[in-house]
Amino acid sequence: MTLRQAQGPEDGQGPADGQGPADGRGPEDGRGPEVLVRGRGLTRRFRAPGARPFGPPRWTTALDDADVDVREGSALGIIGESGSGKSTLIRLLLALDAPTAGTVEVAGRTVDARAGARSLHWLRRQTGIVFQDPYASLDPRMSVGRIVAEPLWALGIEGDRRARVREVLADVGLDPGMAERFPHEFSGGQRQRIALARAIVHRPRLLVGDEPLSALDVTVRAQILDLLRELREKERLTLVLVSHDIGVVQNLCDDVIVMKDGRIVEEGPTEKVLLTPQVAYTRRLLASIPTISP
Repeated sequence: MTLRQAQGPEDGQGPADGQGPADGRGPEDGRGPEVLVRGRGLTRRFRAPGARPFGPPRWTTALDDADVDVREGSALGIIGESGSGKSTLIRLLLALDAPTAGTVEVAGRTVDARAGARSLHWLRRQTGIVFQDPYASLDPRMSVGRIVAEPLWALGIEGDRRARVREVLADVGLDPGMAERFPHEFSGGQRQRIALARAIVHRPRLLVGDEPLSALDVTVRAQILDLLRELREKERLTLVLVSHDIGVVQNLCDDVIVMKDGRIVEEGPTEKVLLTPQVAYTRRLLASIPTISP
């Protein structure tokens, strides 16, 4: 499974240090889609309080030696029980946290999560993220227009920002005239559309969703799922989706990885992994999906 890499200079407009073409894609050598994001040996340990006030520290391993590849243009699902390391993995891939060990490359360019915010502008230009709780991720003091436009300002993207905001609101199924309203004036599904608009307003290559559908009711979830599918095709997005909903992963993702206790225990094409799992944990995970008896 591959997380593809998005490489380029800090302004995202061309090749960096001779590392490849401006769009971050490798040569068409017949080997299939290039890898957009690549993680190798990713490990994340957190220090926990010692058992005694002055005793040695204890460490908790949230992610243990994970290798991940995301192919350009693909959709990768990440599944597993709570605490399995799913969110930690995507935080490392997006440089929202630094690994204890291991490396991440995006479009062939090494990601240094400890670098300053400005040094990571090239990465932020290539990526967008949608979080689980649409209301908590939106500043209630800001209008929708300002929320959606924030990445354009933060990344120094020039042009008619107001027009781009109106365009992307329409793309996610909202009336552009709603740009002057505030988050509390919208339903949960509409707020998630706002969060999605903010995540794609700067035209990233990689969109990451951290349980973006779990806080929505079934009907709205289906609508957002359809919207993600449409946007993926229209914007040529590579998608990484963390989800507890196996049905969502099955319907949207080309590949899937299964995580347990911070380790990747199974991976492969979605149909193969979900229909013929090779690992006992994956079989137990799939068997735990609730069903309604006739």
